[in-house]
Amino acid sequence: MRDAYHEELDSIGEGLVEMARLVGSAIGRATTAMLDADLKLAESVIAADQKVDDLQHELEARAIALLARQQPVATDLRIVVTSLRMSADLERSGDLAQHVAKLARLRYPESAVPRDLHATILEMGQLAQRLMAKAAEVIITKDVDLALQLEQDDDEMDLLHRTLFQHLMDDRWKHGIETAVDVTLLGRYYERFADHAVSVAKRVVYLVTGEHADEIQPGSTPVEGA
Repeated sequence: MRDAYHEELDSIGEGLVEMARLVGSAIGRATTAMLDADLKLAESVIAADQKVDDLQHELEARAIALLARQQPVATDLRIVVTSLRMSADLERSGDLAQHVAKLARLRYPESAVPRDLHATILEMGQLAQRLMAKAAEVIITKDVDLALQLEQDDDEMDLLHRTLFQHLMDDRWKHGIETAVDVTLLGRYYERFADHAVSVAKRVVYLVTGEHADEIQPGSTPVEGA
């Protein structure tokens, strides 16, 4: 019975990794659809979000069943509760990738992104995908130092977000109000996606140490109970 219980805990972790990989792929493909005005790719990203939603529902059902049957305590309880919160972060990340794809579909056959901002949006999309890949690695390895690094990596996304706003506020902006709104929304989608990746990593820190990430410095990983 105990082996089956821990196998179920492990399966919840595997589900989280799969969700992270799916949403990481989704943000990368949505970015390509946006920049290339690729309607077919945008539609595939929009449709694929259902799988992320289904995985979250399945994971929630498993976690609630474990709570009801096993009544876990201490570390096991923290794993179940933290996993539920991570699944919510990942589901919202999938929604944000879908928002990017929906904007690509809305503006088809044009791109919502002016040519002079393509490089910035591409960089934001690639960074978002890397951050989520690192979050997936953190879920697998439970590496606290790697998890703490994500918040530093997120500073790069904040810098890119500010770069977008500098373009929007520039007197030389010539792309109109509608495009300005599109770019503002895109910047927010990527920033929030990165925030969710960081949130996942922080939850792993709490899962492993019992302490919140803001209380820990990289390289000084505490041992629970020490």
